[in-house]
Amino acid sequence: MKKIIENDFSRIDLNLLTVFLVLYREGSVTSAAEVLHLGQPAVSGALKRLRKMFNDPLFVRSARGMLPTPRADALMTHVQPLMENLHGVMFGAQEFSPATAKHTFRIGMSDWSEHWLMPGLLPDIAEEAPGVGLHVIAADPFQVRRLLEEDAVDIAVSLNKPSTGEIVSQPVMKMEMTTLWSPQQIPHKGPLSINDFIAYEHLMVSYRESNHSEIDRQLLSQGLQRRVRYVTPNFSTFPLMLKAMPVFATVPQGLARRWQQHFDLRSSVTPVAYPAFTLCIMRHKRRAQDPALNWMMARLVQAMQRF
Repeated sequence: MKKIIENDFSRIDLNLLTVFLVLYREGSVTSAAEVLHLGQPAVSGALKRLRKMFNDPLFVRSARGMLPTPRADALMTHVQPLMENLHGVMFGAQEFSPATAKHTFRIGMSDWSEHWLMPGLLPDIAEEAPGVGLHVIAADPFQVRRLLEEDAVDIAVSLNKPSTGEIVSQPVMKMEMTTLWSPQQIPHKGPLSINDFIAYEHLMVSYRESNHSEIDRQLLSQGLQRRVRYVTPNFSTFPLMLKAMPVFATVPQGLARRWQQHFDLRSSVTPVAYPAFTLCIMRHKRRAQDPALNWMMARLVQAMQRF
C-alpha cells in the first residue's frame, strides 16, 4: 500500500468530488446546479477549484455541452467506485449474515452455564451459521468484568451484575436453586424437609475457596448447620459423585433440569430461604453496534429463555 501523504489529502474537499461526479454525468453547469441544489456561481467556483487541484481543464464547452477531457475520463473511472464505497462505509447499514459468516465468538461463562446452555445452543448455531464457532472461556462471577474490560471475551453470561463503567449488563431471567440426590444413595422421594436436608453431607461450589455459602448462613440463623463434604470451583463432577455417595448438591435450577435428562437423579425445592438470582448477558459498550455480537446476544437470550 502506498504511503498516504497527509499534505496532499489536506487539499481535497469531498464536496468538490461530488460536484465533479455530477458535472460529468450532467454535462452542464446549470443542470449540475439544479441536481445539487446549488447556485450556478457555486458550481462554477467548484469547477474552478477542481481544475486547479488536478491541473487540467476537466471539461470544455462544445455544442453538445461540457465535454470531459481524457484526465476527467480517467478520474471518473477511479473516483466513482471510490465514492460509492465510501458512501456505503459511512451510511450503509452494517449487516451480519449468519449463513455465510466465518467468525468465532469468545463467550465467558461458568461451567454450570455451559452445561445448561450449550447442549441446546450449539446445534442451533451449527444449523443457522455453519461457519460460526464458539470458544467458551471460564469466567466465574468474580472474573467476568475484568475479562470484558481486557477484551479477553466478546460477551459473557453471569449473575447479578449491574452495568458499571464501560460494561453493560442486560438482565435476562431469574432462576432458583434446586437440591439434587441419587435415589440409589438416598432413599427419599422428596420434597425435602430441613431435617432431611441436614441429615446428609453436601457437595458445594465455591469460587473463592470458602466452605460456607448463603445456605449455611440461613441454617445458622435457625441454629442449624450442614456438613459440607466436598468444595470445588466446578459443578461438572457432581452427577458422578451423587451417583457414588449419599450426598446432596444444591445447584441452579436450569442445570438441575439438564442433568435430570441424562442422570437418574431426584430433585426438591431447597428447604432453606435462598433468594432467586438474576442471569445477565454482559458486554463492553464499544461493541454496542456490532451486528455480529448483536446476533450472538439474541441467540444467547433465546437459549436462556427456553428454560
